[in-house]
Amino acid sequence: MEQLMEILMEINPDIDYKNEKELIDGKVLDSFSIVNLVSQISETFDIEISPKYLIPEYFNSVDAMWKMIQTILDEE
Repeated sequence: MEQLMEILMEINPDIDYKNEKELIDGKVLDSFSIVNLVSQISETFDIEISPKYLIPEYFNSVDAMWKMIQTILDEE
């Protein structure tokens, strides 16, 4: 999870990622940040994030993103 936090802090260090639960729904992250985030996660964890995972549910919080990453890794 440390790598994920590093990615998020690079995108926007002013966000309290540990406590924020509506990164997408609350419009905390903009579309450019989301595209950057998906790209960085894919590269860092060597995974392909398929369209079925590109929904707010998987990006609203750090915990949700981490669960998504683990699920994808388990599928591969």
